[in-house]
Amino acid sequence: MAGHSAAGRIMEETIVSAPVIAWLAFAVGTVFGFVANRTNFCTMGAVSDVVNMGDWNRMRMWAVAIAAAILGTAALQLAGLLDVSRSIYTGARLIWLSHVIGGLAFGVGMTLASGCGSKTLIRIGGGNLKSLVVFVFLGISAYMTLRGLFAVWRVRFLDPVAIDLPHGQDLPAFIAASGIDPAGALAIAAGVTGGALLLWAFAKREARSADVWLGGAIIGATVVAAWYVSGHIGHVAEHPETLEEAFIGTNSGRPESLTFVGPLAFTLELLMLWSDSSRIVTFGIASTLGVVAGAAIHAVLSKRFRIEGFRDAPDLARHMAGGILMGFGGVTALGCTIGQGVTGLSTLALGSVITTVAIITGSAVTMKIQYWLLMREA
Repeated sequence: MAGHSAAGRIMEETIVSAPVIAWLAFAVGTVFGFVANRTNFCTMGAVSDVVNMGDWNRMRMWAVAIAAAILGTAALQLAGLLDVSRSIYTGARLIWLSHVIGGLAFGVGMTLASGCGSKTLIRIGGGNLKSLVVFVFLGISAYMTLRGLFAVWRVRFLDPVAIDLPHGQDLPAFIAASGIDPAGALAIAAGVTGGALLLWAFAKREARSADVWLGGAIIGATVVAAWYVSGHIGHVAEHPETLEEAFIGTNSGRPESLTFVGPLAFTLELLMLWSDSSRIVTFGIASTLGVVAGAAIHAVLSKRFRIEGFRDAPDLARHMAGGILMGFGGVTALGCTIGQGVTGLSTLALGSVITTVAIITGSAVTMKIQYWLLMREA
């Protein structure tokens, strides 16, 4: 990911639209935060429900969110409103080891920190001081993995282990390689994948509750809306200064949707370098702040806002370690449970599938170990 300072080095006439992109991103993030808090949408919670109680309802909600994101993103592409081949997810170079190691690290980290990046923001909105500490350590670790000490390890040992494909790593590209036209390949891939997820999600009667289908659908819709904002409204076909394609107000200079690892790092960077006029509130920063705002609105309206702190020093240490692992893992794997587990999967990218499986595996194994240690102490 490129630094968001690049987003500030655009001509004055295009800078005017950057605040518009930021406010739209903030609105999308606010809806995400409110709905996720209202429906208790949480990937780690979904994994925990399955591992510890055999309850699949929140996992089905996640599946609905993925399906809605896949179908909505495909619709944008078929309508000519978005090109996900410009995003970070669908490139021909599959950094599979980074996806595996990063996903596992993120899965372990989110379990230790009591939630992923989005859940951390939601809990901050509800008054949780533990999540505020996780935010800081996650953001610092993410920045170190983007440009600091951890970045050296990532670039030297993980990213070089890759497979170079003859086409994009997304499923429609694989189908199109067999001779089917790209639009048809996209329609087939999105229809089959999204339809299968919906069928599985609603196969059980108890999963047909409003929280599962409505919560999942709205979360998926926010990902689609975010793609539309950054990939269409913020798209400039020919930059008047460079004469090249540009996406206004994004950290990467590419179309982006919701993700909650890198933007936390950029949020801390903006706060530290606020007097630098080249720094702006980008799409990722604004959506991050929006999630906190949306969660806070729900917490206040539902009278669930309360200040919560650490119970002891080991609890603090676990959350700090979890934040560090999530920051490293999220950047290394190019996303988190939302950034890869919904946004990335909306592009049907193979790397997103690998990362999501690795995150679930890392989290489930950590939960099993925690339970074993608890039983051993008992």
